[in-house]
Amino acid sequence: MFSRWLFSLIALSFSIQINAQPKAAVAHLVTGNITGRIQFMEVDGGVQVTGNITGLEVGNYGFHIHELGDITTCDTTGAHFNPDDTDHGGQNHTTRHVGDLGNVEFVGGEIPVATVNILDPLISLTGRNSILGRALVLHEREDDLGQGGHELSLSTGNAGARVACAVIGILTPEEPWNAAGIGAPSLYVLFTVVFLAIKDFMH
Repeated sequence: MFSRWLFSLIALSFSIQINAQPKAAVAHLVTGNITGRIQFMEVDGGVQVTGNITGLEVGNYGFHIHELGDITTCDTTGAHFNPDDTDHGGQNHTTRHVGDLGNVEFVGGEIPVATVNILDPLISLTGRNSILGRALVLHEREDDLGQGGHELSLSTGNAGARVACAVIGILTPEEPWNAAGIGAPSLYVLFTVVFLAIKDFMH
């Protein structure tokens, strides 16, 4: 009896761990000379955004999530992702668009590189603030974070034209993301544990 219980509990634990695999998404910026791979990973406190981009001169450049995943051109990605209909701001500001990720900084010598490492509490990979299927957009100049006093500061940060864009798509896991926290295999094992418990109790 003990061995059956132990086996069932181990199987249940293993199955739950599989279904608890963190969700991750990815965007590949490939526009003209600009290339970059940006990953979005669910972590405690929000979504961790990491990666590297090359193809621009040394400096700061606006970096946002736009509302549409249509990258026929970067202009067809729509406005900043802004489900709360708020003013534009910085990534750490109280007032901001959900899609406001601030700036990325290109540094270095002959081939400047922007190393991205942002923890954002508003964007999500599921639910109302999900960025899946939307677009990641890199702009031609620095985002003033809504504080530049320009007529476009509170809508776009006056970051200028869009120089690169990419659709944000699922990376892992492969299983459907709309499934319950414990998937079908876990439920099967759970029912097996309950059945064994009742059977042992009856005897």
